[in-house]
Amino acid sequence: VIRPLTRDERGGQKSCSNVFSMFQSHIQEFKEAFGCIDQDRDGVIKKQDLKETYAQLGKLNVKDEELDEMLNEGKGPINFTVFLSLFGEKLNG
Repeated sequence: VIRPLTRDERGGQKSCSNVFSMFQSHIQEFKEAFGCIDQDRDGVIKKQDLKETYAQLGKLNVKDEELDEMLNEGKGPINFTVFLSLFGEKLNG
């Protein structure tokens, strides 16, 4: 008897759900990181947020130019979506 393969037998559903699960886990980690940096919890990372984050890490003398350079990589306000895009670009080289 010939029958069509099920999704699990083809490997499609199972491998996709594993990839999706890993992706969700990474997104959650980025969301937590974004929340730690967004000190005033307004949904946008600004210079003051970066200053406060660096201060919490013990680095008190970060130059404004360095912070501006970081913020300018976003080419606009750095909300969570832009934050994800920036990290995606960095991870891909």
